[in-house]
Order: sequence, then C-alpha cells, then structure tokens
Amino acid sequence: MRGEVPEAESHVPDPGRWRILAVLLVTMFMSLIGVSIVNVVLPALQQSLGASQSDIQWVLSGYALTFGVVLVAAGRAGDVFGRGALFIAGVAVFTLSSVAAGLAPDPLSLNLARFIQGVGSGLINPQVLGMIQQYFRGTERGRAYGAMGTMVGFSVAIGPLLGGALIALLGPDAGWRATFLVNVPVGALAIVLALRWFPRPMFTRAALPEPQPAPGAGRRTRRRTDLDPVGSTLLGLGVLGMLLPFVQGRESTWVWWLLPAGLAVIAGWVLWEWNYAARGNSPMVDLDLFRISSFTFGTLIAGLYFVGISSVWVLVAIYVQDGQGFTALDAGLLGLPAALCAAASSHLAGLRVMEYGRKIVILGILCALFGLLASIVVIELHAGGRVGLWWLLGTLAFVGIAQGAIIAPNQALTMLEVPAEHSGSAGGVMQTSQRIGTAVGIAMMTAIFFATLSATAWDTAMSVGLASIAAVVLITLLVALADQRRRTRQGPAAGGG
Repeated sequence: MRGEVPEAESHVPDPGRWRILAVLLVTMFMSLIGVSIVNVVLPALQQSLGASQSDIQWVLSGYALTFGVVLVAAGRAGDVFGRGALFIAGVAVFTLSSVAAGLAPDPLSLNLARFIQGVGSGLINPQVLGMIQQYFRGTERGRAYGAMGTMVGFSVAIGPLLGGALIALLGPDAGWRATFLVNVPVGALAIVLALRWFPRPMFTRAALPEPQPAPGAGRRTRRRTDLDPVGSTLLGLGVLGMLLPFVQGRESTWVWWLLPAGLAVIAGWVLWEWNYAARGNSPMVDLDLFRISSFTFGTLIAGLYFVGISSVWVLVAIYVQDGQGFTALDAGLLGLPAALCAAASSHLAGLRVMEYGRKIVILGILCALFGLLASIVVIELHAGGRVGLWWLLGTLAFVGIAQGAIIAPNQALTMLEVPAEHSGSAGGVMQTSQRIGTAVGIAMMTAIFFATLSATAWDTAMSVGLASIAAVVLITLLVALADQRRRTRQGPAAGGG
C-alpha cells in the first residue's frame, strides 16, 4: 500500500525553504563533526592536559548528559517562542563553547565547556526537526530528511579522518585543540546565513499558529506561551537520573541508585502533565501525541534501534585496537565504507520514504541484521586463521546501509502526523529516546563484551557482543513489522507503505 502525507491543501510552500534547509544542514554537520572527531583525539588530549581516565570519560559523558536533558524543553521553547531564535541561540552557545574547549588550560575547564556544548546541541536539534516539519510537505519532506541523513553519514565519515589529520599535521596539543576550534568558522557562517535567510516572523511568537490538541485529543489548550516550568524541571531531572547511571556506572556503582529515582520522577512528570492539561494549561509535552500510532511506534523503534546499533562502533574500536593491534587510523578506515554507504542510502531512502513508508525501515533493519551476522562469521573465520579482519569492511558496510535506511526515514515517519505546532517538543521526545537508547546500549553491550572477555578470547567476546546487538535489532524489527501491519490495515490514511 502506498499513500501520501496528510497535509492541508491550502499550504503554500515557502520559496526560501531550501536555503533554510542548507543552514540547518551546515549546522548539523558542525555539531556531528564535533561528536565524531573527539573520539580519535582522546589519547592526545589526555597526554596534553594530564587528564585522568575519569576526566576523559566526562569529556564524552558530560556532552551526552546535557544534550539529552535539554532536548524536550528546547523543543517546547521553540514551539512557543519561534524556532529561529532558539536555533541561532543554540549555534551561538555551541560555537562559543567550542572556543572555550579549544583553549581549555586544564581538564576541568574542558569538561565545563563540553557541558555547555551539549546544551548548545540540545537547543539546536529539536529546531532542525521542527523547521523541516514546518517548511516541507509530502515528498519534499522525505527529501529533506534524506538530505539530513546524508549529512549525518558524511560527518560521521569525515570526523575521525579529520581528527587524525589534525593530530598528524599540528601535533598532539595543537591538534586536539583544533578539533574544537574548527567549529568556529562553521558556526559563524551558520549564524550569518540564518540571520540573512530565515524569515523574520520566525523570531517572534506570532510566527507559530495557536496550538491544537494532538489528533485523538478531546481537549484544547488555552494558552500558547506557557513553558510549563515544573514539567520541564521534572522531565530534565528524570532524564538525568536515567542517563547518569549508564554513562558513569563503571566509574561509581552508587549512581545506579539514581535509575529507580529517575523512573519515579518520569512517572511523576507524566501525572503532572496530565493534571496540568486538565486544568486548561498548555503542558510541556501534549501526552495525546502518544495516541498518534505513527509517533509512538516511531519513537519506540528509534529508542530500541539505538540500544543496539550505537554500540557497534564502540566494540569494533575496542576489539581491533586493544585485541588485534590495529592503529586508530586503521580502526577509522574500517568504518569509512559504512559511513559512505549510510550517506548514499539515506539520500535514496529520503526520495522514496513517503512512497514506501515503513517498508524502507524494515529493509534497513534486515540489512543491519545481515551485516551483524556476516561480521560474526568473519570474526569466527579470523579466529581460525582463514580470513583477515579487513573483510569487515564489506560486512560493516551493510550496517552503514541500514543506518541510512532507518534513522532519517524513521524520523520522517515518526513526525508524519504530528501537527507543526507540536513538532519541536515531539522531535525532542523522539531524540531523547535515542539518547537514552544510546546510553543504555553502550553500557549494556560493553558489559556483555567485557564479561565474556574475562572468561574467553577476544574473538569470542566480539562475536557474543555482536550477537547481543543483533538480538536487540531483531526486537526492533518485530516492532517495525507491527507498525507495518497497522498501516496496511488502516490503508492510505496511515501514510506511506
């Protein structure tokens, strides 16, 4: 079954929408380069600043925590006050904190800068999804998400290579600093282009329509300018309590007590939002969004998929460098074909996602399963001395194809029926599920890997780790198939194949 996106026939496309998308993509490139480039310079950074292993862990974790905590609140603020202003504020925060990180004299200063960088990214990302939702309709929206996925693929591919090149050209100290400072000209360009090309009404509250309840809702909100500060605080604390144990659990066991506390706070947040809306106020997240099946299924698919697949490259890096003696450059090259395949498949999937719908995501998940199982075969053959590990270039490329066919298309399908005035907070919810999934997945899969390694060999540990990831991806496939059956029953109204 094929269908089109349900949209108002009166919609007139903004003539500047592709220029707006260009600004969004430039910024996405900057923020994602800032993530992928850091991983390869950690040894140089540690040596230059005399940082401890805990300091280095916080370079990664601090960014992830603040990013995840502010996503939904930032999306809500964009829905209320206009996305252009929040977007530019996020770019400015990210760019200035990149300067602070690049000039950091000690580990504490660097980690404070990384915390602020995470806030900047958290401000930016929901506005990107919200503006794509606002300015693009029908098949053009799929193309826009596909272009975003292509940019993700290229940034993931280029980041590690750029980091390695800067270290080689400038030396360890200047090299790792340059990996942060390269964000500055890109951020400045993004701000200039946004000020030049974004429609001026986007900087005022009047730009956004009076919000309507999510489809299926039985009520209307009465106030649009309410940021729901209590709801924002509760959700931020709950997400922090859920994320911190998974990103710091190996450093200190006491933080695991925060997990049940975080879950309890999330439950309290849900009750608060329901009661807040029942009193006629405008909640931070309209929980009636979860009555939209495409949004609920898509958010669940995003979270589950990231629980599994986000650990692949972590395990590959540990296995080939610590277990097989590869260099950091070798490890980066192993992932290059996968990243390029992700960029290509994301572009192609974006062109067809509104025509074939969830079928594209299902095909992507099957590619991921094939790539994982084929990689296990290569590792086991390598253990027997029959093949070299460079065969992983081919098998991991299927994981890259899956990335492009799943992430951006799933975002498009998840947001398909979300009203534009709710798109910022809805996008924040979906991205928060991805951040939690990433934290949970890395903690869980690395724990399985090291527990197996303590009793067996490197090859066996890697095979068990990839098999565990494949099990989670298989669960994701079952959810995607359930959503496809729902769409088939509902017919064209469900949107997409």
